[in-house]
Amino acid sequence: MSDAIARRWRLALGRYSDRSLGALAGTDGEMESALEYLYAREYQRRGINRDKGPGSLDPTALNAVKWLGKARSLFPQSVFETLQDHALDRYGLTELLNDPKTLESLKASQDLLKVLLAFQGRADPAVKEKLRQVADQIISDIMKRLKSEVLRAFSGRRNRFRRSNMQSAANFDWRATIRENLKTYDPEKNRIVAEQLRFNSREKRRLPWRVILCVDQSSSMTDSLIHSAVMAAILSGLPGIDVRMVLFDTSVLDVSDRLTDPLETLLSVQLGGGTDIGKAMTYCETLVDDPARTILALLTDFGEGASPRALYASVARLNEARVRLMGLLALDEGGIPSYDDTIARKVASLGMEVGAATPDKFAHWLSGVMG
Repeated sequence: MSDAIARRWRLALGRYSDRSLGALAGTDGEMESALEYLYAREYQRRGINRDKGPGSLDPTALNAVKWLGKARSLFPQSVFETLQDHALDRYGLTELLNDPKTLESLKASQDLLKVLLAFQGRADPAVKEKLRQVADQIISDIMKRLKSEVLRAFSGRRNRFRRSNMQSAANFDWRATIRENLKTYDPEKNRIVAEQLRFNSREKRRLPWRVILCVDQSSSMTDSLIHSAVMAAILSGLPGIDVRMVLFDTSVLDVSDRLTDPLETLLSVQLGGGTDIGKAMTYCETLVDDPARTILALLTDFGEGASPRALYASVARLNEARVRLMGLLALDEGGIPSYDDTIARKVASLGMEVGAATPDKFAHWLSGVMG
């Protein structure tokens, strides 16, 4: 039996197989604990009286939300979705959804927000408002943190048509200074005596750009979804920038009319489902009015469920039209992507810049393109 098969059997059989297959440690041990927390309930359903000693099948000291966050981080997405469905549908693990007091005791965090988004469609109507309050608090915290970073990236650009007395080498206008001081030229010393220095001033950006955020709403992209919604709200508040946002799985949803409220945007999301990137990109082409003044950021892991031909054709057309294209594999605090390398390389060869980014780096990239 190969090590990989033995490991799977060990996780499936649980601690009863310690003697024959050995105990688990590290990440595998955490996976075993997460599985035990959920599936030990199967013994209760069958009326089995479990031992209360050190080797009992009692779940560990996790609560529902901690277990969900742990399971999400430990297992592949397909496995996590199965565990999630079993938790709700088979074992009735709904403490988080049905008890407002539980929500009040939870620490607001982005991990909690991901759980709330995953379950908000199944929440008890009596606690939906509380779910929204908690999610709104988390969104507000993320918004405050990111807004200063984005505004710093868009803080201003040089204006050569206005003058300033600001004594900064970065703003020094040497051409205007020479013109202004030609009358003080000293032929004996072969130099100009500069009596007046000229400087460029700074002005706030007035950029006639359209930014299209095309966002994969599969569960693996939840962190990027959250940051995309916040970025869209911040960018839409900047002068001269028209923001459009499109969410997709196998369907396409244009949420451009609700960008001022990131939570409202996120509540439009239906996590899970298939992926048709080509269909979404083809729709985004209809949003391009002035290609040379358009930026299209595609946030996806490139796990295309349909044929990639439509995606490749769309990228080629947009690139030929001079739309600036960015394929963001991840947009979150860590910027660590998991993606389909073959498709990512292909769209890169067709003219799309591909990479992962933290929100501040993405903002600086946008600013650099627009500047």
